[in-house]
Amino acid sequence: MNKVHRKASSCLLAALMCWATPTLFADESAQHHFAPSQHDDTQALVDELVEQGVPQAWLVEALEQANFTQSVLDAMEGAAERRLQWHEYRAIFLTEQRIQEGVEFMQAHAETLARAESIYGVPAEIITAIIGVETYYGRHKGQHRVLDSLATLAFHHPVRGTFFRGELAAFLRIAYEQQVDPTELRGSYAGAMGYPQFIPTSYQAYAVDFDDDGIRDLWENPVDAIGSVANYFAEHRWVAGAPIYHQASGPEEMPEGLMQELSFNQTSAPTVSVAELAEHGFEPAEPLDDELLVVPLALEFADGETRYRFGEFNFYVITRYNHSHLYAMAVSELAEAIAEQYEDEA
Repeated sequence: MNKVHRKASSCLLAALMCWATPTLFADESAQHHFAPSQHDDTQALVDELVEQGVPQAWLVEALEQANFTQSVLDAMEGAAERRLQWHEYRAIFLTEQRIQEGVEFMQAHAETLARAESIYGVPAEIITAIIGVETYYGRHKGQHRVLDSLATLAFHHPVRGTFFRGELAAFLRIAYEQQVDPTELRGSYAGAMGYPQFIPTSYQAYAVDFDDDGIRDLWENPVDAIGSVANYFAEHRWVAGAPIYHQASGPEEMPEGLMQELSFNQTSAPTVSVAELAEHGFEPAEPLDDELLVVPLALEFADGETRYRFGEFNFYVITRYNHSHLYAMAVSELAEAIAEQYEDEA
């Protein structure tokens, strides 16, 4: 290690020790809990990024401004997809205002959406619905500093710390390469960013410069956001022109153990055939090939009844964006409502 590297490493350690400021914690044990010097991979993270061309001094300056945020950890435990039934989740997103503003978004960006659909095969209303569910068409992109969220999750999430350390590394590289201040960028509690709420590794992999201005900007540029959402779905094998789901019928009461046996509400690729479901009393509302593989869905409605649907492969593709069958169904229904109203107003 040369003299310059030793000095920078000493600066890094001193800077990181400043993360756990007394104002953030109620007692000494809490301060000790977050002391970054306990996390051996902090320096490894910096070394990795330096090898990728990010200056060490820039990294030190960024990391010394990262704060622990307990509310981020709390929010990770209370995600709506984990605690709500379908009718409760649906009510959040299928509102008249969100549908109408989706129509207005499609009208404002009709040419861009048409171009995205032509290139990637993803319907304009699906792209619009994703942005509508994620950020209310760019209105609510998140109030958490992304740097704080990812630093907190990288070092303190009890299960997914390794995953979020990778996201923190990706975020720092994006901020450096795009010459933006990492302390100014805001997003969700999980570190998702911009109109489409891409996590940093998705930003790196799927963001596109859809207006050819030389910058992939998902924070402020709806054109890049539209192209990037479409590219994301195309890369996850969206099938152009194929259905998303079908209405179905089934028994009033689900036989004990059948939910798990037939993989109801699972977000894996379709593995259950229409014929197999028919053997247990589940039938599509329209004729389908018996050999078609689907994702069987059981949705709880406000009247207390359970209703069924069969998701096709495109339903599964939507769950690659958010691993929740409730999320995929909300996007699907919002897209349908937007498309219908858009046509009515055309």
